[in-house]
Amino acid sequence: MTRVGVLISGGGTNLQALIDAKAAGKMPNVEFACVVSNRKKAYGLERAKNAGIEALYLPTVRFESGEAYNEALRDLLLSRGVELVVLAGYLVVLQKPMLETFRNRIINIHPSLIPSFCGDGFYGLKVHEEALKRGVKVTGATVHFVDDGTDTGPIILQKAVYIHPDDTPESLQLRVMQQAEWKLLPEAVRLYSEGKIEICDNRTVIRPEDLEIEL
Repeated sequence: MTRVGVLISGGGTNLQALIDAKAAGKMPNVEFACVVSNRKKAYGLERAKNAGIEALYLPTVRFESGEAYNEALRDLLLSRGVELVVLAGYLVVLQKPMLETFRNRIINIHPSLIPSFCGDGFYGLKVHEEALKRGVKVTGATVHFVDDGTDTGPIILQKAVYIHPDDTPESLQLRVMQQAEWKLLPEAVRLYSEGKIEICDNRTVIRPEDLEIEL
């Protein structure tokens, strides 16, 4: 059983996708250890409580530096026996204490097909605004391991979503969540919990027969 800690900053829609997948029996080897938010009023904390998961508030303002915050976050997760850290809309930059302790054990969901529309400043609606501005016909979502860069870690899974001519950033955001994010993240967590992700250099190896969703 893999103990998972989920980090959030907002509504927790991707957290809910994980909770629903667990309830549906799609992640049999996963146990939620805790959900942590840097924002007290993040609705994702309520989602965690409703699912019987320990919900914790750890604000950055309590700490004199980002590194001190990361140390406290690391210690909190270790105290709950967390083995895999999942970033589900977490808007705090992870630094050395977290990255070194959980090397290749932190995964993030990003609302584009990396390496497009990613990196510093690309999060939330900004990603979809830029995709529409550029006129691309296909976007999607990516689950990847977190490393020292921004959206530069080994890619685990990607799923494409077609852009409609009448899309707005809001409509595109919702469709990317529904068609890609909410499917990819639980699948990536399942694959990790079953030891079905290999990392070679900056690439992952996943056998097609191990997948339980269509990409």
